[in-house]
Amino acid sequence: MKNLILPIRFGLVTSAVLIAYFLVLSLFNKHINPAFSLVNAAITLFGIYEAIKISKLQYPMEFSYGEGFKTGIITGAVATIVFTLFFLLYATEINSDFLPALLENMNWGFKSHIGLIVFVVAVMGFSTSIVSSLTVMQLFKNSNNYVENK
Repeated sequence: MKNLILPIRFGLVTSAVLIAYFLVLSLFNKHINPAFSLVNAAITLFGIYEAIKISKLQYPMEFSYGEGFKTGIITGAVATIVFTLFFLLYATEINSDFLPALLENMNWGFKSHIGLIVFVVAVMGFSTSIVSSLTVMQLFKNSNNYVENK
């Protein structure tokens, strides 16, 4: 149980930063441009990096590649779920003009439902979490290389 508290806490903080970034973009009406979602990947990567780093510092003897990867996945999943729920709430209740403006800006050429857009946001978040966890674990994994004496 105590091993789950750290990634959940970092996932909640990461989602809060993602939501704050989204709201700042909405102040300038830039949230309808999908290109700005690239910063979401950087925010998620940083949150996962910090969670894995703290996990390795707190439990150095128990830390393994699998434990670090699990920490990253849980952190990213919590951040993705919370942000996706916020996105759904924002698109349906807070700003009902958001979805038509987003779809018009993306030039898909067809009408889409909120369910598809929310699904895409969730898949993007989960895939970013997996890739970020794998990337960050390359920094923190224990090397099996042997040092040769000269």
